Amino acid sequence: MQRLFLALAGLNGFLAVALGAFGAHGLRQRLANLYDGVERLDWWRTAATYHLAHALGLGLVAVLFARAESTALSLAGWAFLVGIALFSGSLYTMVLTGVRGLGAVTPIGGLAFLVGWAALTWAAFQN
Repeated sequence: MQRLFLALAGLNGFLAVALGAFGAHGLRQRLANLYDGVERLDWWRTAATYHLAHALGLGLVAVLFARAESTALSLAGWAFLVGIALFSGSLYTMVLTGVRGLGAVTPIGGLAFLVGWAALTWAAFQN
């Protein structure tokens, strides 16, 4: 499980940086003429920031797995992945499509992030 979470941390870190750069350079021009372009760029920035932060969280889970495997660490890793997919993924998709209804999914991803951090805290108090 340690290798899996480390690989997923690396992949998500790579994607977060690449998508962040795309937002800063490629999307700025495309969205400039849209009435909600500034707001969409802000969504993209938020998605990339949370994506990168939780890629690092996955890396932390992987490092901790090397010391001792636990259900709490496993839950934290999977919750971070679900959060990235739902929170950041829904924001990325909203920016690219303009479909604001996807915003209903975003808080579910945020809840998954919270579950991940709570599980990481739980893991700290296990043997």
